[in-house]
Amino acid sequence: MNKHVHFIGIAGIGMSATALLMRQQGWDVTGSDEGFYPPASELLPRFGIRVQTPHAASNVPVEADLIVIGKHAKLTMENAEVAAAYATGKPITSYPDVLAGIARERRSLVVAGSYGKSTSASLLTWALAEAGRDPGYFIGAVPKNLGRNSTLGSAPEFVIEGDEYPSSNTDPRAKFLHYDARFVLMTAAVHDHVNIFPTQEDYERPFADLMSRIPEDGLLVVCKDEPHAMQVSRAAACNIATYALRDTSADYYLSDIVYGEVSRFTLVARGQRLGTFETSQLGAHNLQNMAGAAAMLLELGLVTTTDLQKAFASFLGVVRRMDKLSTLSCIPVYEGFGSSRDKARAAIDAISLHFPQRSIKIIFEPHTFSWRNRSTIHWYDSVFAGVDEIFISSPPDHGAESHEQLSYEEIAERVATTGCKVVRLSKENAQNVALITDSLTHDDVVLVLTSGDLGGLIRQLVDEMETRFA
Repeated sequence: MNKHVHFIGIAGIGMSATALLMRQQGWDVTGSDEGFYPPASELLPRFGIRVQTPHAASNVPVEADLIVIGKHAKLTMENAEVAAAYATGKPITSYPDVLAGIARERRSLVVAGSYGKSTSASLLTWALAEAGRDPGYFIGAVPKNLGRNSTLGSAPEFVIEGDEYPSSNTDPRAKFLHYDARFVLMTAAVHDHVNIFPTQEDYERPFADLMSRIPEDGLLVVCKDEPHAMQVSRAAACNIATYALRDTSADYYLSDIVYGEVSRFTLVARGQRLGTFETSQLGAHNLQNMAGAAAMLLELGLVTTTDLQKAFASFLGVVRRMDKLSTLSCIPVYEGFGSSRDKARAAIDAISLHFPQRSIKIIFEPHTFSWRNRSTIHWYDSVFAGVDEIFISSPPDHGAESHEQLSYEEIAERVATTGCKVVRLSKENAQNVALITDSLTHDDVVLVLTSGDLGGLIRQLVDEMETRFA
């Protein structure tokens, strides 16, 4: 009989990815969550994983051999299902611990940083696949080329998107510290998750810890464009290779960049021009991610230049990362994962770069703690520079009591002081869809920025745009 594992909080991206890996290992897997939403709701049923909602003590299977509990703020002993799990006396763990065990005998490539992790990890995985390898991977989003966010694979390589966030409500260690990382790609260490890391110094501490743990014969590939990443890299005593978008002092950088529907660039490695590359991905930040992925794979000798050229040209991107939401609307509409200031700014810069003649309309949800925290209200002073009009939804109130939360009025007023036209959205999606589409002209481009789902508004908006602006 197969062993049985139960996941409490299974709809989280990391929890669902770990559940899929354990299912591949032969475990019987069940799970529960407060709600069941994509991508977990699309992926887990495909593989026979039963999920129950909402949380309840009765969800915990009597036959469970192991229970995995997520990091969500509500998954404490006050949660009836969590309390019931502990009452069983069965082993309880976190998904980083499970993932560490899965990857222990593999050649792990860990991607860390405050942004660019999902895309960089996806690029590494796809390039290895295009080179004829079958890597395992664990990614905090769904790469379009791969169709799922984790798999065991059969090659020695296992790509892991490593997170600096605490492992669980009982384990404050950063998740990436579990993985015994020997090969690390470090994208950035720009202050984020202010509810956990109040200051930049606090935020850098787990990254420096990760750097210091890389063995001397390991490899750190670090972005030279990002000063905080370079700062924490000083803690490393291993081999270091740097990459950058255009900085010619980096070991790997890009030249001859031409942006377009298909962008082109030359990859330069330690002064040697390796060839011309093409990509359909938007934005300078995505080209920077390609430089980092290329640096890691070439330093480790895992792919050829030709493999990388094929991989970058065929890379379709990551769901919700500069995701084109429609091919039927004559007004372009994209979604960026706007969970932080730098991610939002990179998405806006990409839209400005590729649609210079269009007016930019933003639909924005201040979803994460960082967007709603009083200590980061200054983010709003510059993040929307160049935007013509912004439609702002109210901030969610989950976890509001755990930090100093900004009000809807404060956020809207702060953005308005920058000169950007601000429109406040209501709780009614039908009204919001009409409000947004009535404001659009054929000279606009629309960018949705959220790490939530705007209460289902996104799909309704796209449907209406495809009808009105076909």
